[in-house]
Amino acid sequence: MGAPTIQQLREDVHGAVITPDDNGYDEARAVYNAMIDKRPAAIVQPADAADVAVAVRHAHDAGLDLAVRGGGHSVPGFGTCDGGIVIDLSTMRAVTVDPSSKTARAAGGATLGDFNEATGAHGLATTGGIISTTGVGGLTLGGGIGYLARGYGLSIDNLASAQVVTADGETLTASDREHEDLFWAIRGGGGNFGVVTSFEFRLHPVSEIYGGPMFFELEDARAILEWYREFIADAPEGFGGFPAFQIAPPLPFIPEERHGDTFIAFVACWSGPIEQGESALKPLHDVAPVVAEMVGPMPYAALNGAFDALVPPGLQHYWKANFVTELTDQNIDAHLAHGPNVPVVNSTVHIYPINGAVHRVGATETAFAHREANFATVIAGMWPDPADNEKNTAWVRGYYDATAPSSEEGGYINFMASDDQGRVRANFGVNYDRLLEVKRRYDPDNVFHLNQNIAP
Repeated sequence: MGAPTIQQLREDVHGAVITPDDNGYDEARAVYNAMIDKRPAAIVQPADAADVAVAVRHAHDAGLDLAVRGGGHSVPGFGTCDGGIVIDLSTMRAVTVDPSSKTARAAGGATLGDFNEATGAHGLATTGGIISTTGVGGLTLGGGIGYLARGYGLSIDNLASAQVVTADGETLTASDREHEDLFWAIRGGGGNFGVVTSFEFRLHPVSEIYGGPMFFELEDARAILEWYREFIADAPEGFGGFPAFQIAPPLPFIPEERHGDTFIAFVACWSGPIEQGESALKPLHDVAPVVAEMVGPMPYAALNGAFDALVPPGLQHYWKANFVTELTDQNIDAHLAHGPNVPVVNSTVHIYPINGAVHRVGATETAFAHREANFATVIAGMWPDPADNEKNTAWVRGYYDATAPSSEEGGYINFMASDDQGRVRANFGVNYDRLLEVKRRYDPDNVFHLNQNIAP
């Protein structure tokens, strides 16, 4: 019996199967990072988990690479491949909310925007990222760092169960009561273990937040970073903001003559009682004069999507990242040397706080090992013109090289680049060996290898 054909695949799934001969192929194969230009043999847009299982079995039986795409934001381009099968979950975006139990179920292709719209209608939320077009799936499988992490933990700390299609095409429910080893592994182990077709999250009463972006002069960058280092150590857990190096975009609240200037910014998010918001942000206002700000009460979802326009699909992307336990003087010096050289308005550097509730989960309780870290730093190089690739990639690498000696060896897998495969063991830290055991059980043939891969 020969290898299965694409025609058989078309016959066996209810959703669309798009091949190079079909209209819409170029649109269907495009991913967020325009550096990535690959031509899969077929893109499956499944109607349900059964279609996902068919596509997984087809790729395995045909000996083809298999890529899984949720929101499509993978910087290394793991959501596509040359000559293989892409499972594009963008047709599975439903989010259902049970306000009585404060839970929500998100299909595997849902974005943060989808999720926040559904949960926000009930005055509820859980930890997500900072760009609303990000896929819930990829974000969660890597850990899930966002504005609410200090108060409510990572996205994975709020995951109650998941439906997973494994490498043999079986559909399992993973939770703390069923397939517990798989449930442990998908909470921070990335896409190594299967295709998650739905996520069940616990929700929290977060409707409006008090916050927004604030811009300070570069000459105040050291004062801001030193203040942040001290303040965030024991700040109220409703405070979830972070500093950033950012070129000012042409926004109405920024003086027109300052558009295009580089600043040290701070994106504030207070998720405690709204009436406490102004006083919660006062310590930051007292550090240095604010050049421009758009701060006040707003829906949580509004802040979650506030920067979408800066990072539209089609940019060139190259990122580097590390966890940081202590924001030492050496680390701050490196940021001050490289952050002001951020090359374009789309590029940025963020230093996320991951203490508070994140630290109340042990390093081995989930696959997200770096619970000792207080910060997750990302140097996000993003720019429109491919002619600038060499120059801007060099900025990211130089910045990373300067900060790495005062950072942890491991970093957040959602921020890793395509040339970071050598860091996989460090990224998973003390959990690597156990993750390897789970990988060997559920995916011994490494069907799911287009990721920060744990090779069995």
